[in-house]
Amino acid sequence: MFAFIKDYKKLKSAIINVVMAEFFIQMVNATFMNILPLYMNRKGFSNEEIALFITFRFLGVFALALPIGNIIKGRAMKPFFYLSSILVPLFGLCIVLCIYFKLTVLIYVALLLWGASFTFMQIPIIPFILRNESKENHTSGIALTYSTWSFAGIASGIIIAFLDRINPWFFDEEKILILFSILGFGGLYFMNQVNLKEEIDDKKTNDSKMPKEKPDWLLIFKGLIPTLIIATGAGLTIPFISLFFDKVHHLGKGDFSIVSAIAAVLVAWGAMLVPRIKDNIGYKIAIPTTQSLAVISLVALATTQFYSQYSIAVYIAIICYLLRQPLMNMAGPMTSELLMNYVGEKNREITSALTAAIWSGSWVISGLMVKVMFSKGYPFVNIFLITSGLYAFGVLMYYFLIIDYGKREKAGLIK
Repeated sequence: MFAFIKDYKKLKSAIINVVMAEFFIQMVNATFMNILPLYMNRKGFSNEEIALFITFRFLGVFALALPIGNIIKGRAMKPFFYLSSILVPLFGLCIVLCIYFKLTVLIYVALLLWGASFTFMQIPIIPFILRNESKENHTSGIALTYSTWSFAGIASGIIIAFLDRINPWFFDEEKILILFSILGFGGLYFMNQVNLKEEIDDKKTNDSKMPKEKPDWLLIFKGLIPTLIIATGAGLTIPFISLFFDKVHHLGKGDFSIVSAIAAVLVAWGAMLVPRIKDNIGYKIAIPTTQSLAVISLVALATTQFYSQYSIAVYIAIICYLLRQPLMNMAGPMTSELLMNYVGEKNREITSALTAAIWSGSWVISGLMVKVMFSKGYPFVNIFLITSGLYAFGVLMYYFLIIDYGKREKAGLIK
């Protein structure tokens, strides 16, 4: 079960250290994703207000994505990783304080800046791996960076559950958010260990005498269509999973943290298996199969609201959640590598930026849609079923993209 670990020993130490720094940022992210809606709910904010506030986090990423994508082309990326390691936990603390004092305008500002801080790590990291790691280790590097979210979720879930068992009244949502914001500064230690002369292949961007290559916009657009569809669906559901279990199945933060930790273990294990899965069955089978099974699991999860009055409903919901998480996330490293190879080397940075912009922009739109649906009295089941429909369409579009990828590869257009 764990023989695949040796695939990751080949990665350069600098790559490992950057991924470790990302882990600490993701630990802040994972904690806020699960606990922040509950904290705001306890402070008297309505579901609609929570949805609107969370939207501003993704608006911050959307605002900076394209500028960062242009800036990093032809430049060293280590300074951007440092910025993220400092600003993400710092603005996390600001968010908690603003909510505590109910400074509404400052909550919007803090969430906007907090989201923007993620872009300094989120956008450069895959181009950084592709630049500085050997080609045979690209899949392993991308899979490892994807797994940081899962490992962060494991650590966050276990620590929160442990603290909840010690004293749930003392270690409330507020103190947990503050604690993990402080822990987030741990990424700076690993950034100090990164000793690497970065490979910067985009020499043309540093030579003012040579014309800059224009991105292949049509190719990039075709590659990003499935991402847009999947991201829009995800924005309707993922930020509100903890509220679903709280409101529908009355699962508290401690119990949900345990479930989240187990899900994160499964996601991490699945993500680490990705290089071998891709080598054995290829994109064409692996991506559509894992995503289709995830859609079925989400439908089953959503429909537990129809019979939530029965005690068995919460157990079925948990099982479906534990299936959906690894299945959907396993496709992530493969779709990222597929996309980066599909658009080609000269389009990687701008594609990475656009991917982040799409995820954040679609989550902004989705968050506003959820706010409206909550205000109209839509139940969670309807919202989650809309997500399932979008996911199913996105899976179909990925299948068409894989077919086109194969054609371009045979024609020698993909290295």
